[in-house]
Amino acid sequence: MPIKLNAIIVEDEFHSRETLKSFLKEYCPEVAVVDTAATVTEAVEKISQLHPDLVFMDIELQTGTGFDVLQKVRHLDFHLIFTTAFEHYAIKAIKFSSIDYLLKPIDLDELILAVQKAKNLIASENHQHLLENLLSNMQSGSLENRKICLSTAEGVEFIPTKEILFCEANGSYTDFHLSDRRKLVVSKNLKEYENMLQDANFMRVHNSFLINLGEVKKYIRAEGGYIVMNNDRQVSISPGKREEFLKRMGF
Repeated sequence: MPIKLNAIIVEDEFHSRETLKSFLKEYCPEVAVVDTAATVTEAVEKISQLHPDLVFMDIELQTGTGFDVLQKVRHLDFHLIFTTAFEHYAIKAIKFSSIDYLLKPIDLDELILAVQKAKNLIASENHQHLLENLLSNMQSGSLENRKICLSTAEGVEFIPTKEILFCEANGSYTDFHLSDRRKLVVSKNLKEYENMLQDANFMRVHNSFLINLGEVKKYIRAEGGYIVMNNDRQVSISPGKREEFLKRMGF
């Protein structure tokens, strides 16, 4: 039997709320919208009473934010999909925690894909940890103290960014080399992680390498120049990136 998901829509704009309800009814029949909410207080009450499987939540509400709702809900035992009308400042933290978000006006294909991912995550029971990590990241302050959610073939891991030495392109995958000498293979390309990590003291020094500048052991000028990381791994540097790298390292 297909998985049936009870959902709540938290959205203070009537048109956006009704459009999403209509999309879900017509194109995602496995989702049953059991209620809607327009304020932080209403959202907290309805989520607490109805225990939905899935919540669609606008980041900006007239009475606060979606994060205010999460902080006030006692049990984070639901899957969350954020909605927002613009590239919100919190999108990076949301991506760090592998939480889905949809830009308004909502694209139908993206909605269907987000619902499918929600079904898979709910089945694997990983969604609660994603929300806990999101709240922790939002409260941590600096990006260096945040944990990034990495989905591997074995499961989901939450890795502090300061424990990542470097990321290496591996076709459409990315290899994460960690300070404990483990390597995690993740099914997203390096560009996606460059966008996530570039503000957390990471730099793309080569087509194949995104490095943690705090884990650089030394820079060798010979043979066109290369970088040695704290695990003694040598990392290539593109000629066009050399000046920026040296400047950022204070060399």
